[in-house]
Amino acid sequence: MESLKMSADLPVTPEKLCKAWLDSSEHGLFTGSSAEIDPKVGGKYTAWDGYISGKTLEIEPGKRILQSWRTTEFAEADPDSRLELLFAAIPEGTRLTLIHTNIPDGQKEMYREGWEEYYFKPMQEYFSK
Repeated sequence: MESLKMSADLPVTPEKLCKAWLDSSEHGLFTGSSAEIDPKVGGKYTAWDGYISGKTLEIEPGKRILQSWRTTEFAEADPDSRLELLFAAIPEGTRLTLIHTNIPDGQKEMYREGWEEYYFKPMQEYFSK
């Protein structure tokens, strides 16, 4: 299993970013693809038209979200990976740190590029408006 850690500085408050991550409509707006999110602990979610799915395991509003996470590229036998999102206030807004663990071997770089291309870049544009 592999893991990665990456971060991005975004022009939005930690509270607003945390709330947006767990909101179906806003998550869809900042990624440009549909999301269905039950925004509570134990709630299931899908993103990117069902490519990503999982369950929200822990929420500390404005501070941290922990989710189980998998894509349609995982083998059926692969356990869910873990996605931990940390929201830290900085003068320009929020430093979002993403810690993605338990990634199936050989898929880390693909997901690193995916987070950059399909989350960090569009979120930067969306929250800069």
